[in-house]
Amino acid sequence: MDFASIEQKWQEKWYSNRIYEARKEKGRKYFIHFAYPGISGYLHVGHMRGFTYADIIARYMRMNGYDVIFPAGFHATGLPAVSLAKKVARGDEATIEYLRRNGCPEDIIEKLSDPVEVVKFFSRVYVEDYWKKFGFLIDYTRLMDTISPGYKRFIQWQFRRLHELNLLVQKPHFAPFCPNCGPVAVDRSETDISEGGDAEILEFVIIKFRMDDKILPAATLRPETIFGVTNMWVNDEVEYVIAKVGEEEWILSEKAAKKLSYQMDGVEVVGKIHGKELVGKKCMAPVVEREIPIFAAKFASPDIATGLVMSVPAHAPYDYVALRDIGMPVEPIVIIEIEGYEIPAKEIVEKMGIKNQEDVEKLEEATQIIYKEEFHKGIMNENCNGYAGMPVNDAKERIKEEMMSSGIASMMREFSKRVVCRCGEEVVIKRIPNQWFIKYSDEELTEKSKEWVKEMNIYPKEYKEELPKILEWYGDRACIRQGSWLGTPFPFDESWVIEPISDSTIYPAYYIISKYVNEGKIKAEEMDDEFFDYVFLGKGEAKNDVWKEIRKEFEYWYPVDINLGGKEHKTVHFPVFIMNHVAIFPQKYWPRGIFAHWWVTQKAGMKISKSKGGAKPIPDAAQRYGVDSLRLYYAHIGSPFVDIEWDDEAVEQYKKRIIRLWNLFEELVALEGKENKIDEWLAAAFNDKLLAAKEAMKEFELRKAANALFFEIPNIFSWYMKRGGENKSVVMELVKKWVRAIAPFTPHIAEEMWEKIGGDGFVSLQKYPGVEGIDKSILKAEELLISLTEDIDEIIKVTQIKPSKIYIYTAPQWKWDVVEIAKKLQQEKRLDMKNLMNEIKKMGVNMKEAAQFANKLIQQMRKEEFIRIDEKEYFETAKEFLEREFGANILIYSGDEECYDPANKRRHAMPYKPAIYIE
Repeated sequence: MDFASIEQKWQEKWYSNRIYEARKEKGRKYFIHFAYPGISGYLHVGHMRGFTYADIIARYMRMNGYDVIFPAGFHATGLPAVSLAKKVARGDEATIEYLRRNGCPEDIIEKLSDPVEVVKFFSRVYVEDYWKKFGFLIDYTRLMDTISPGYKRFIQWQFRRLHELNLLVQKPHFAPFCPNCGPVAVDRSETDISEGGDAEILEFVIIKFRMDDKILPAATLRPETIFGVTNMWVNDEVEYVIAKVGEEEWILSEKAAKKLSYQMDGVEVVGKIHGKELVGKKCMAPVVEREIPIFAAKFASPDIATGLVMSVPAHAPYDYVALRDIGMPVEPIVIIEIEGYEIPAKEIVEKMGIKNQEDVEKLEEATQIIYKEEFHKGIMNENCNGYAGMPVNDAKERIKEEMMSSGIASMMREFSKRVVCRCGEEVVIKRIPNQWFIKYSDEELTEKSKEWVKEMNIYPKEYKEELPKILEWYGDRACIRQGSWLGTPFPFDESWVIEPISDSTIYPAYYIISKYVNEGKIKAEEMDDEFFDYVFLGKGEAKNDVWKEIRKEFEYWYPVDINLGGKEHKTVHFPVFIMNHVAIFPQKYWPRGIFAHWWVTQKAGMKISKSKGGAKPIPDAAQRYGVDSLRLYYAHIGSPFVDIEWDDEAVEQYKKRIIRLWNLFEELVALEGKENKIDEWLAAAFNDKLLAAKEAMKEFELRKAANALFFEIPNIFSWYMKRGGENKSVVMELVKKWVRAIAPFTPHIAEEMWEKIGGDGFVSLQKYPGVEGIDKSILKAEELLISLTEDIDEIIKVTQIKPSKIYIYTAPQWKWDVVEIAKKLQQEKRLDMKNLMNEIKKMGVNMKEAAQFANKLIQQMRKEEFIRIDEKEYFETAKEFLEREFGANILIYSGDEECYDPANKRRHAMPYKPAIYIE
């Protein structure tokens, strides 16, 4: 098939006829959008999964009688476009090659040293090379980006409203900071960073150990263990620095000094000292005032905290093993009582068979076990001075506060794992003295948001259950940054820029306005607070007819029915999307739904990402496989709510599936024949699967729907023709329904089919097919016939008989009578072996045979509903088919008539399971 020409043909027709535009015609609306992509370069096949889901749902809802608005935009805020522009400006070879490899013209590359040009260029690429090429019916009249003048005014209005609501607060903050680019956001969406989106900020307590006139600052997450310290660890392969910190001189790693310089005032490196010069010396531990030795250890990494580690071998498996490896020169000091342990670290190490410091995986596991047990169940013992008898989790905070207030400890913030900015620089944590926050900790806002979640349609349902806890946990979020960011100036201090998550919470509302901006009907200068108050809140008076028109549009289309985005948004974007709407808008405009989809991963299970490699370009994939093949792949390869691994071979199979469907379609439309008993089954079976698809779409279970439409219905058509069905009028009626049913998933091939069968207009604008009456008895009868053919095939395969005659024995009447009795008992909730046999005794049948049958029947009735079918009569209608299928004479008998039965097979015949004898 020439996929490319079919795609181009229908895309040109759709877009020239502007069928994507949101129109108010049917009186009920549906607003769906996907999380707008950040502008950081070319997209890849991983992005297209969620985009495709949104288009399928939008098309489906349009065909189900809704006015659909499906807008899209570009999240240009933050560092991604800036980082790319900087790389181009300095002539970074890898970046230039990346652009050329993806077909970027040389004259454009020259312009991309300007971040604004980056946004303009890639916005066009996303629309023309991705969204339109995939056939997305996005309302392209509403395109917008987050650095346009109008959008900036919209966000400043939002922040002034938050301030009026007392939801903006100012306080000191320790924030992620790139030494090159300035403040960055670190979260799972990885908007500003290329690595470490799931990193957490750890708060280390730096305890000051004295060595002569110097300080050895040991960083720990467990300050309460100071009572059990036995020694200090340093790395004898590392050169440390001497840094002046206030009036003190600290010995720490060079990297630690740099990190602390962002968190403390006046950190200055004044000298150097090698780690091996420290080994063998002694230092004084504060609080316990105990002199302890300094030993060498490779795990004292200069990259982690201060590069110095205090040793607590009774409670830290790493410390115990390291000391054991050098002959245990000091004895562990137990400071925490915990049931089942005497010396916790020693015993867990021995129990897990940890041999040495190289056994890192087991050491990590042992550390987590001991730390968890001690924190939740541990009690400080008599070695802990005034803290004896106190639970560990209480003592930890008390000891930290006392050490901090007495000046023998400080704080240091550090990421739990390496975080890298998109520019390539490692991100640190910096103290911001006057940071502004959105107050998501506000109790009233949190409770209102939690209550509203109960009213929302959230997919998957597990996420709906999680959301209240996420909202409860969500704390104040720093909402502004300083540096070379793109974005909206903070209205209360325009030297700051609003960060990417905070400017993307109520953005769907701007899609209502963006159409009028794009058409030149309103200018950014007109969009003041009075305008936004009128349009979104209904306050004040309209200054002109355009204002009135925009207000009517907002009232019709809002709220959002589905905000669709990847699972990385579950704890970042979606919670603030809800809370900002709840805070700012009247309740009738609060969002109605969220759809969180999972990722497309690489072979190693990692999310596909440009920054991590392995990102297949979209145009290459579309050209190789065809757009409809890719759309079907995304919809069917797995549930939207599980990760799927990108697999070229699997996509190739979906391409072949599309071709097979086209060939089947051509066979069906070429049929010319008369009525047949099988016509009734075809209609019932088709409608049964169509019903399954529609039921699946109620919960947006796209895989289930696609399976019914693209696999089960084609199998039904194929079986119909195999059974001799050829009724053109029946087939064409169902083909028309089938083509309409698949249109949201594979619209290009559906349009081509629709045109070939003479359908009116675009199939994309037709009404989605309804389900007609489904005769379950005829479905069951044909299901029995299919099962019968499979049983005969199996017997022939096992026995190697070449059949001349096949005898089929259906169940006798008394067994059907037992079925009716069992159904009655089942309705009365009394169906068991004893009750059923008591009823059978009254029938005067062979009780041994009846008992065997009754036992099987009860098991079967737990699995399926029994519908009375005249099996013999139905099999007789299929006799010609069976004889053609097996090349043998077919003889069919009911269990009540005298017949040839040399192997006494018919006694095994059951309802729904005829007996078979082959000669």
